[in-house]
Amino acid sequence: MIHVVFRTLGQAKRLVVTVIGFTILAAGIAMIVLPGPAIVVIPVGLAILATEFIWARKLLDTVKERIERMRKRN
Repeated sequence: MIHVVFRTLGQAKRLVVTVIGFTILAAGIAMIVLPGPAIVVIPVGLAILATEFIWARKLLDTVKERIERMRKRN
């Protein structure tokens, strides 16, 4: 019985992280054309998603590299 509760809580945590991460990521993507700090918000959304998904971790690493290259150019 206890195992089922912990498994369900784990699934609930993953669902909450997914919803929050995608919401923040979507807001960041919208900020590309709308006013707002998209360059800050997109990595935050990816960082949240990276706690649960490997693809988000890889994409976050790519975004970090691009931001670092942009920073070195200026």
